[in-house]
Amino acid sequence: MKIILSPAKKMRVDRDTMPVRELPELLNKTEQVLDWLRSQTGGELQKLWGCSDRIAAENIRRLADMDLRRGLTPAILSYEGIAYQYMAPGVFEDGQFAYVQEHLRILSAFYGVVRPLDGVTPYRLEMQAKASVDGSRDLYAFWGRTLYDTVRDGSGVYINLASQEYSRCIEAYLTEKDRFITCVFGEMSGGKLVQKGTYAKMARGEMVRYMAENRVVEPEELKGFDRLGYVYREALSDAATYVFERVK
Repeated sequence: MKIILSPAKKMRVDRDTMPVRELPELLNKTEQVLDWLRSQTGGELQKLWGCSDRIAAENIRRLADMDLRRGLTPAILSYEGIAYQYMAPGVFEDGQFAYVQEHLRILSAFYGVVRPLDGVTPYRLEMQAKASVDGSRDLYAFWGRTLYDTVRDGSGVYINLASQEYSRCIEAYLTEKDRFITCVFGEMSGGKLVQKGTYAKMARGEMVRYMAENRVVEPEELKGFDRLGYVYREALSDAATYVFERVK
């Protein structure tokens, strides 16, 4: 079973908390992305990133100094978004690190697929960015089915905690033998289940933590998730979608 999760825009450097275990598996393709980014002008990069002058300048400096093999941070500690804050890997026990290293895969526009203890460096790039690396029309075309092939294992079971921007990289290549389960976190409003971005991100991180603490290996075990006020709703769920309602 594999859990897929989106990366976060905000990243940090932490070379002291724990060592990097390996380099990302698709580093040769990351080098192609890096070469393409370095070939762009500052104005083109700012347009690609859709960011302020300050953030553009910071990331242009990062590109100039970037080393993909030295001075790295374990990915699970580098990403600082809401999901990662609620996952709280900084207080994981050894068994929880072992669990996520085996089961969790972070999808990335820059690295492709990242294991939690792979060494990464801060970057800025979203999968939906119009980057024509190696002549491809966009990053979805550049990565193609490589992400699916890298993530899949013998179980054929995927727990989707990623945003649509990233989950489509896997969904597009699923076969009849695969089981792809999307976890939906929402609350009732006007008789409809509504997902709110911040709360959903919080729940995704908390779900990873729940799975790691309980060593979840079967999808049925997810239904016991009851954190942050969420409860599993059988009536709203099906084989491909597990719905969790936030009860106020």
